[in-house]
Amino acid sequence: MFTRQPLDVVVVGAGVVGAACAYYAARSGLAVAVVDSGPVAGGTTGAGEGNLLVSDKVPGPELDLALLSASLWRELAHVLPPAVEFEQKGGLVVAAGPESLATLTATAAGQLAAGVRATAVASDELGALEPHVAPGLAGGFLYPQDAQVQPALAAAHLVRAARDAGASLHPGRAVTAVLTGPTGAVRGVRTAAGDLLAPAVVNATGVRGGELAALAGVELPVLPRRGFVLVTEPLPRLIRHKVYAAEYVADVSSASAALQTSPVVEGTQAGPVLIGASRERVGFDRTLSVPVVSRLAAAAAALFPVLADARVLRTYHGFRPYLPDHLPAIGPDRRVPGLFHACGHEGAGIGLAPATAVLVTAAIRGEEPALDPAPFRPDRFDAVPRTGTGSGG
Repeated sequence: MFTRQPLDVVVVGAGVVGAACAYYAARSGLAVAVVDSGPVAGGTTGAGEGNLLVSDKVPGPELDLALLSASLWRELAHVLPPAVEFEQKGGLVVAAGPESLATLTATAAGQLAAGVRATAVASDELGALEPHVAPGLAGGFLYPQDAQVQPALAAAHLVRAARDAGASLHPGRAVTAVLTGPTGAVRGVRTAAGDLLAPAVVNATGVRGGELAALAGVELPVLPRRGFVLVTEPLPRLIRHKVYAAEYVADVSSASAALQTSPVVEGTQAGPVLIGASRERVGFDRTLSVPVVSRLAAAAAALFPVLADARVLRTYHGFRPYLPDHLPAIGPDRRVPGLFHACGHEGAGIGLAPATAVLVTAAIRGEEPALDPAPFRPDRFDAVPRTGTGSGG
């Protein structure tokens, strides 16, 4: 049994969001422990593409968070080793026809007003940016702030940097209770290996965020949203940017539980091309859907005909942590003093991780936040507290 004291913060979850929370909290001088039921990046992070995007977000709180995170990722690129494969490749959003282009142009105008850098690309200019893109597209927009990392390695190196700053890591330790005191305030977590005591607990458990919240006696309506990714054989650098169809933005913001697909294609430094993206709410069903995979492959080949003959070496899937209003839950839960949330980012957790961590760290320390955290309040869903599930020992 272990009981480690004195700790200031226990971060539950060692995906990229939890890793970032540990990194920024430890760097601020807090004593941090990270605990996870599995390994580092063993959940959604390990199944992600590594997108660091501003292009797919409409003006509002999430875009503000993404712009802050983009600047923080650029700073981290100088701190973390090259192994994280940070690449400021830029995003190219393309429209197949005039109606799609009109919608994309209106979206880009709002983004420009919010501080995003975007440049219109005429139909006959797309080939200069992407020589292998399909002919006949109506046009697009180039977003130079979009970038990419290798997500599992980014999480691992953030955890390593947090440990260098004094944090401890406890993988393979499932949290079985959130401990609370007589006043209802958090005082740590319980695992099979013992208790980790701290006055602050950060819920960075991704798609399991609702389960961790329930251990603290509150409700957070996090749902899994499944997505598939195809990985091709290593290829020459055929695709220079992250390229996706304009309809992808609408799919991201949709509340539908039904299957949605739109082509998202990008190369990697290692050579394989990654192909997405699908979204559907099917619980935690891990069944390989051949129709979805076939649909993604066909859409990618239509966007880049050169991929028609490329071999797909593997397909994997993950579950995005979905919240009903498409905004993550970030910051203190006013229902349980000492409980902080950092989950519900859906498919944007890798990109939004640093800004999320900065907001959570500021909240724990009682400092001025880098931006207004109110839209991300974890208790904004007016959930009814559960009884009899929280305190332990």
